[in-house]
Amino acid sequence: MEAIADANIFLAVILNEPERDRIIELTKGIELVSPDIIPYEIGNALSAMLKRHKLDATQIRRSFTIFEVIPMRLVQVDILQALGLTCKFNIYAYDAYYLEVAQRLGLPLLTLDREMKNNARKLNIKLLEI
Repeated sequence: MEAIADANIFLAVILNEPERDRIIELTKGIELVSPDIIPYEIGNALSAMLKRHKLDATQIRRSFTIFEVIPMRLVQVDILQALGLTCKFNIYAYDAYYLEVAQRLGLPLLTLDREMKNNARKLNIKLLEI
C-alpha cells in the first residue's frame, strides 16, 4: 500500500514530536509518497525553526540527514492543477501540492494539518488518521 505523506509527518518523526511513535507504527508496510518539493519544504521548515531559535545549526543538519534516509517515492506535481486547488480552497500552493498528488494518484493522505484534512475530505481523498 502507498500513502501521500505531508511534510508535517516527516517533521514530527525527525523532530521527535509526540505523534512520532504513532506515525511510525501506522506507516509500517506503507510506501510513503510525497511531492518532489518535499526536501525543499523540509529545509524551509528547519530554517524557520532556526530563525525562531527552536533549533541550532547542528540540529538542523542532523534533522535533515535523518529526513534523507526515510524511504519515500517522490512524485512530480501538476502545478497547474495544484494552483486550481489553491484558488478553490484559498490555501498555500505547498498544501495544494499534496492534495493534487493524492487526488491524481488516488492515494490516501497522511497529515497532521486539520485544514488539509478538511480539504481532502471535500475532494473525497481518503485519510490515514493518527
